Amino acid sequence: MTISEVSQKYGLSQDTLRYYEKVGAIPPVHRNKSGVRDYTEDDCGWVELVKCMRSAGLAVEVLAEYVRLQLEGDETIPQRRQLLVDQREQLADQLKVIQDTMMRLDYKISRYDEAMETGVLTWE
Repeated sequence: MTISEVSQKYGLSQDTLRYYEKVGAIPPVHRNKSGVRDYTEDDCGWVELVKCMRSAGLAVEVLAEYVRLQLEGDETIPQRRQLLVDQREQLADQLKVIQDTMMRLDYKISRYDEAMETGVLTWE
């Protein structure tokens, strides 16, 4: 696939795809004989991973470290696992904050719903 096709498929700009490759958040993309990026299924798999992880808030630097370890081989499996465990723990902490915020908002919304029904705001 061309960079244009990958860009369109994953909703990432071509500049973003080039940046991810440049900083190591995805491994070097396969090139054709002319030196033009020719994304393979494996390359697209990396793009999917980085898009997913970035949408969850993982830093580009963390992704680059993961890729670096992956490219070093199976002896880095424990480090890669730990990196993912650490990131999962951070996401779990963020999720807790979001859930607490949602509960607070739900409570406030319910108070306003009641005020609209009764004409009395019992809390602010």
